[in-house]
Amino acid sequence: MSAPWTHDRDQQPTTGYELYDEVAEKSAALVIKRYSTSFGMASRLLNGPVRTRVRNIYALVRIADEIVDAPRPLGEPRDQLRLIDALQDEVHESLRTGHSANLVVHAFARTARSCGIGVDLVDPFFASMRTDLFREEHDEASFATYVYGSAEVVGLMCLRAFLTGRPQADREYAGLAPGAQRLGAAFQKVNFLRDLAADRDQLGRSYFPGLDPDRFDEAARDRFLDDIDADLAAAAVVIPALPVGSRRAVAAAHALFAELSRRLRASSPERIRTERIRVPGPVKARIVARAVMVGAG
Repeated sequence: MSAPWTHDRDQQPTTGYELYDEVAEKSAALVIKRYSTSFGMASRLLNGPVRTRVRNIYALVRIADEIVDAPRPLGEPRDQLRLIDALQDEVHESLRTGHSANLVVHAFARTARSCGIGVDLVDPFFASMRTDLFREEHDEASFATYVYGSAEVVGLMCLRAFLTGRPQADREYAGLAPGAQRLGAAFQKVNFLRDLAADRDQLGRSYFPGLDPDRFDEAARDRFLDDIDADLAAAAVVIPALPVGSRRAVAAAHALFAELSRRLRASSPERIRTERIRVPGPVKARIVARAVMVGAG
């Protein structure tokens, strides 16, 4: 059915599918705008096409995360599981067809199909999301598997987005992938530490193996932060090798999380247990500006 009123008369004519693609990508951009100030700030430093791809990836990740972390009143884990299963099925179908009735899934599929993101990265992510519904504590093995699926594969998806269209993309990907994984892992572990109280009190979860949040002390804090700083150091090595259109944004995100790590190390265990450590807005702006200059080199 024709719907001429859906187009602005002052704009150039747009085919139906092109308009749908545009609306889907704007929906993804809204997700990142509302859910993440730090990631949103860093993503604005990406060049135009890469920025859109990364937003499309992030939007799907964010929606899935909200399904497991923000259940509806009176809902049960089985309801969340049903939604996660359905979302994964939609993603699989959209990867095959290039289309989805879900705008966020549609935007993701456009990026995934153009960048070479397949089920080898998608399925471990959804497996980690399911883990959140039924596992309250982790051992070393389950923690490594969870971090890979929830964070490292997201870093790999973004790396695919950074390298799309480059003549040696697969070769570059192989060399940069370990750094991308370490950066994703660092981001996730920092957030585990920042959300120690909320994960325990609101979600009933404890991610770090062997950690009792009620007995969290300086030794545990420093042990976890040593691991995080090692991840950040490994990631920093590969940043100069990223395409220039992506390098500044990754440098800024890395610098923001390095600052969070420093602030966590300077915070008492009691403070970490009871509040979410943040970087004030003006400090974020200075860090991003400094990272832009470094990343441009």
